[in-house]
Amino acid sequence: MAPQLFWIGLGNMGRGMVKNLVEKGNLEKPLILYNRTRKRSEELAAKLPEGKTEIVDSLEEGIKKADIIFTIVTNDAVVQGVFQDLLKGDVAGKLFVECSTIYPDTTEQVAKLVTDKGAQFVACPVFGAPPAAEAGQLVFVPAGPKSNIERLRPYMKGVMGRAEIPFEDKPYSHALKLKLVGNSFVLNTVTILGEGFTLAEKTGVGAEALQQLVDTMFGGIYSSYADRMVKGTYWKMEEPLFSANNSRKDAGHAMNMAKGVGANLKTVEVADEYLKNVAEYAGGDKGDIAGIYGSARKDAGLKYENDA
Repeated sequence: MAPQLFWIGLGNMGRGMVKNLVEKGNLEKPLILYNRTRKRSEELAAKLPEGKTEIVDSLEEGIKKADIIFTIVTNDAVVQGVFQDLLKGDVAGKLFVECSTIYPDTTEQVAKLVTDKGAQFVACPVFGAPPAAEAGQLVFVPAGPKSNIERLRPYMKGVMGRAEIPFEDKPYSHALKLKLVGNSFVLNTVTILGEGFTLAEKTGVGAEALQQLVDTMFGGIYSSYADRMVKGTYWKMEEPLFSANNSRKDAGHAMNMAKGVGANLKTVEVADEYLKNVAEYAGGDKGDIAGIYGSARKDAGLKYENDA
């Protein structure tokens, strides 16, 4: 019998992932949706084919019907709260797929709670910004028993993602460790670009010439973030793609993980300081990671907002 899927969390990433799961996942049953604010579930369901989703008003209502449960929420505390509610009843045999970016130790703690109840668990953070989620181009990093990952595979590559980096029969925490190392690359990339574009403006070279160099020499994620900076999207957007608060959460986790093994992430410390200023100026939940550019501009005596 076809499994019943349940999705929890409809933020920037969750909405795009759900869209692709519904459209390309060959689901025989409506995807159950839950979000803390029901309105977001309703708005998403209205954009998807009729009859392909079912909205529930509580985690308890959804978990009773579900065989496979996806979660992607804001931070460690929210993840722990969600699982506390999900695991109140009988969950034996169900598969929980946790996609949030949280501290590796938190993942192991949640996994133990799940497996102690006779259920299965996969830690599965993803790489890619919201546009990649919307396009079904995420990179999945599943960790846990191979048999659990096999249950998840029909919904990853070719559905919600373009690739996977699996840790089969490895600790759940491996996935989150890789995720934090990878996100430190993103933080450093945005910092380099923010400082670079600020310097280009201050020296008179100008942002246009530097953007041409970035596009020609580096492309990819460099070009994506450069575009957000040059066009002023970082200060014009109503909802951030990667908020200052979430960026700082990831930076803190990465630095703590490094400290725990006797390593340092000095460049991430710089990024975190810029993000602290972004949060103070634009708001922790409103400011975008690309606002590091605005923070670097302010440090150089320019306005936070460029003239785009």
